[in-house]
Amino acid sequence: MLEQKRVVLATRNQGKVKEFDRLLAPLGWEVVSVSAYPDAPEVIEDGDTFAANAIKKAQTISQILGLPAIADDSGLEVDALDGRPGVYSARYAGEHATDEENWQKLLRELEKVPNEKRTARFRCTLAFVQPGQPPLLAEGKCEGVILREPAGTNGFGYDPVFFLPQRLCTMAQLPPEEKNRISHRAMALHNLLEKIREV
Repeated sequence: MLEQKRVVLATRNQGKVKEFDRLLAPLGWEVVSVSAYPDAPEVIEDGDTFAANAIKKAQTISQILGLPAIADDSGLEVDALDGRPGVYSARYAGEHATDEENWQKLLRELEKVPNEKRTARFRCTLAFVQPGQPPLLAEGKCEGVILREPAGTNGFGYDPVFFLPQRLCTMAQLPPEEKNRISHRAMALHNLLEKIREV
């Protein structure tokens, strides 16, 4: 288990920080965003896989701060678009695009795709690094369908257009507690905690 209770999340995305905080709270860990360390660098996500980006972020932050770090890289894979936006999910409509600009671009690209071919999944890869240790990796995914119009105000990213057939609602219509049970990030974190316990 962790020698220190403080773990740094290698993200400045406040939506992710809140989600991780809720997911890790039962363990009594103090989750701190990398934003709390003004000298920490912005790690460029230039890997071509979620794993490569997550490892790079966690290793860089852990090394610089001398603390355990968790980094995730996650995104949306749409079957009709050959897995796009994938690692480019956060900047699909451009480098500083808003969540809405990203999902609007996605809906435009899927305009002529019939409903039965709009299958997609959220995928998350987590990397956990303690100083001087090799990274631990874990994955999670959540299957769904891309709607033609957004619905719901919870969540962030592509949540308003990601429909969960088994729940009959979008990810953005779920209460946070429910999302934290079924999301790709929750699945990945569950798998990661199992690995941390084994170590």
